[in-house]
Amino acid sequence: MNYRQGRYSNFMKPLFGAIDLSIIIATVFLFRLNVTNIYLFVCYLSLLWIIISLKNYFYEVQRHTKIIQIIPLLIRQIVFFTIILYAYIGFFKQPNISRLGLANYLATVFVLISTVKILSFVLLKRYRSILRGNIRNVVVIGKNEKTRQLIKTFNDRLDFGYKFMKQFNANKNDFSLQECFSYVIENDIDEIYFSIAELSNQQINRLIDFADNNLRELKFIPDNKDIFTKKLKYEYYDYIPILSIRSIPLQESLNKFLKRLFDILFSSCIIVFILSWLTPILAILIKLESKGPVFFKQSRNGFNYEEFDCYKFRSMTPNKEANLHQARKGDQRITKIGRFIRKTSIDELPQFFNVLFGDMSVVGPRPHMVSHTNMFAQKIDKFMVRHFVKPGITGLAQISGFRGEIEKDKDIINRVKYDIFYIENWSLLLDIKIIIQTFLNALKGEEKAY
Repeated sequence: MNYRQGRYSNFMKPLFGAIDLSIIIATVFLFRLNVTNIYLFVCYLSLLWIIISLKNYFYEVQRHTKIIQIIPLLIRQIVFFTIILYAYIGFFKQPNISRLGLANYLATVFVLISTVKILSFVLLKRYRSILRGNIRNVVVIGKNEKTRQLIKTFNDRLDFGYKFMKQFNANKNDFSLQECFSYVIENDIDEIYFSIAELSNQQINRLIDFADNNLRELKFIPDNKDIFTKKLKYEYYDYIPILSIRSIPLQESLNKFLKRLFDILFSSCIIVFILSWLTPILAILIKLESKGPVFFKQSRNGFNYEEFDCYKFRSMTPNKEANLHQARKGDQRITKIGRFIRKTSIDELPQFFNVLFGDMSVVGPRPHMVSHTNMFAQKIDKFMVRHFVKPGITGLAQISGFRGEIEKDKDIINRVKYDIFYIENWSLLLDIKIIIQTFLNALKGEEKAY
């Protein structure tokens, strides 16, 4: 299987956010505002700008967005920013602050950010249409009036940044979904669009499974046929309605920001208040029992199927099979101190450094060894969906009894079901619940914690 890699376009939103923050901060020093603490003022504006931007979806400008849709975004953003700007006077008791200076500051920020927003929007469209950068390869399955209009939109609106590669006629006698799948993989297709009217339910299910297992985006061209799925995202490309199959909460900027903030704060607390004193003690005990490093490093697959080094306290004697075979019950490779730290899950604590560095999250689907990931991806349906989010130290599957050694196929099948449920129904409260249950399970011990 050829899995989709990350796109550079993911860096655009943070980049534009950083530019806007730079404008907000730098412009403060151009006016006499008579603020008592200029650094507190700057921090206050920066933090609240980020919050209102996420709430207002200020940076959620898609390639098919129209420029007329940006104007309301700018107006809402500036209105909210005006409120928080003048609220600073009363909130921090600043009677001597210059109201005229604030008005001039606000007007300058509005002009600069509006200019950057519109200019970047226009330049990106030019970049896509003229230089053909930031392109996504697409195919269309189906041949009718709607697919014809969609293909025309792809070909005419080069500023959208879609490269139409091929159309498959589902009404032909020799039509084969397998041929479509091979073409998608061989030609590095990013998105698949298909007409529901021209495929059977069985074909649609096969298409959904293929997209899930190969990390391709699948989008519907709707008609009146029933679609048996929980969540659909509705969009317009010009006047063509498009449906996306899966809505993932952690793809929303606000949710992503909240989860990352929680990860940083929680992992920092664990590192400072627990690992700072526990690591030297365990290092001595591990070294006294067996020769070898204190930490064990293993390559695993994370977000978007990218590999990263996952860290643990070493619980086994050094051996050549560590990266090939999972620990089993009564495994002779496990040391005495290793048995204890595995039973209490203390061996997993160094992964909070992985969380801090951004490779993992506190809660998410557990990452597997690369050899196991490749094997499960081939034999377990929808296994690859787990890589739409960052892997976690603990997860819903782990607190539901599906942790540790994979003894039977049903173990990994059920683990995947719980992981997909978590991905599609994420909330911060669910994360907290999983963390609490993980702690309780560690205290009482678990059957498969060996």
